[in-house]
Amino acid sequence: MDNRVKKALIATVNKYAEVSAINVEGFEKELIASFELEVNFLDKAIAFDAVFDSYPKFEELREVFFDLLMVNFFSSDVQKLEDDYLEGDEWANIEEETIDRGTELLNLLLYIKECKDEELDPELGDFLKEFLLVEDDEFQDEFEIYEELISNQQLAESSVEEICNTAPTLNVSEEMKELFVPFMAFFLDTEGSAETSKELIQFSSNKSFDSATYTLITTINN
Repeated sequence: MDNRVKKALIATVNKYAEVSAINVEGFEKELIASFELEVNFLDKAIAFDAVFDSYPKFEELREVFFDLLMVNFFSSDVQKLEDDYLEGDEWANIEEETIDRGTELLNLLLYIKECKDEELDPELGDFLKEFLLVEDDEFQDEFEIYEELISNQQLAESSVEEICNTAPTLNVSEEMKELFVPFMAFFLDTEGSAETSKELIQFSSNKSFDSATYTLITTINN
């Protein structure tokens, strides 16, 4: 299991449990075990889902953690496979089987990975224009999904309070509705300071999810 992914998983579970005032119980241990299984991705996904089925209090995190499972696959599991595995039929089948899984968070996590590889600091404009190519005519689906991020980039230079107060007034796409606040909070403070986490808990209308997802993103980034 990728070390940065493991740290992010542990930090996110504990932040969510802390803000929700619920007990982690065996959830964290069992989820890590599913990530570490030496099986193909689809079997790993089945084990992953079984853990969430057993701990319904953490259901809200299932799909963002599926993104993390994908990142772990790209960062760790794929290193043990053939060089052209991601161009092969088996991976194409996995993509088909999981097309409805995960969230837009995967794009941000892959962007952060690219920034690490190229020793760049993540920036909202760069993410939208250079990574998602939202200005390219061929990527209008991405433009529609991220339209409110594109139109409100100034929020990434404002405050957590303003981000949280503005989000409900926007016509955010279904894909980004839950993720708008943690995305913007990340580009406001990519380091993941305690102050930003505290303000998310103070001002967010979905305190547990937003603070936990912000923790996930910033832990991956650091």
